[in-house]
Amino acid sequence: MFESKNYSPTRIAFYISLSAAATALLIAVLPGGGLIKISSIVLGVFTVSFLVARYFINEFIYRRVKLIYKFINQTKASKREEFFQKNILPQQNLDEVGEEVLKWADHRKDEMEVLERNEAFRKEFLQNLSHEFKTPAFAIQGYLETLIDGAADNHEVNKKFLSNAYKNTERLIHLISDLDEITRLESGKQELHYQHFVIQDLINEVFETLSIKTSVKKINCLIKKGCEQPILVHADKEKIRQVLINLVDNAAKYGSEEGKIEASIYKTDDKTVLIEITDNGIGIAEEHLPRIFERFYRTDYGRSRNIGGTGLGLAICKHIIEAHGQFIQARSTPGVGTTFGFTLPLAKK
Repeated sequence: MFESKNYSPTRIAFYISLSAAATALLIAVLPGGGLIKISSIVLGVFTVSFLVARYFINEFIYRRVKLIYKFINQTKASKREEFFQKNILPQQNLDEVGEEVLKWADHRKDEMEVLERNEAFRKEFLQNLSHEFKTPAFAIQGYLETLIDGAADNHEVNKKFLSNAYKNTERLIHLISDLDEITRLESGKQELHYQHFVIQDLINEVFETLSIKTSVKKINCLIKKGCEQPILVHADKEKIRQVLINLVDNAAKYGSEEGKIEASIYKTDDKTVLIEITDNGIGIAEEHLPRIFERFYRTDYGRSRNIGGTGLGLAICKHIIEAHGQFIQARSTPGVGTTFGFTLPLAKK
């Protein structure tokens, strides 16, 4: 009769009514009468109804609450855990259970939104990655096919096509190298070799390294007046060199003819220094700023591609600076210029 584990409200009501009626009938057929018999019927019906109702309601509610918890936690409780939850822990009322389920539902909704954003980012990343690889690969294929079809006999065409194929091969190598760099940084396998060095000296070294590129556009590279006082930082010098090269190189690419690239260095407190690289180039629209550190994100895809680069430079900068436990950010005004700023820890005296 009571073999089911999942009682419906109707069946529970039926069992309670049946138990009360059977109790009343049993007492009624007993010998005797008067006030004692009436009292016995009332007391008997109340006691049996209470016990039966308590049993079925406990079973009905507990099983459903346990099912909800299994669904929420996606796990099956052990016998010991079930006993502990049922008999030792204070029992939650339905309002408390409902509130907990709503919190769980909100949490799941947030998780789904994050997963959807990640999926959209993954698709966009794969599309961009495919495009970045296909462009040089198809170019190399085209040059080689032309040479195979007979252009190899023409010395002038031969040299030009081989040179272009080589340039696209270099681009593929840089792309693979940058992707490998990001993978190592994200996985934590890229070790940082900390040392003390003067940040102004490193900035001047980077300016000298890129002097040929900046001189083509007659860009003046300098350290801002008042920021020349040597500041000793504690970081991986070669990694920070890579960050500065990427930032100065970007400033040169998008900077104005006969413009300037200015480096500023400020102590923000006793532990941190802020380094800023500013250009007076084309600038970046506000809607692009939140995404410029994403892999392959380009504010103007066609123009960026013509200028060159793998589209991974700023992403690498972000990973390197965050690996130091610091932050990097950008601010820009179209037509005025762009400033990239990042922090580094000061060297302890």
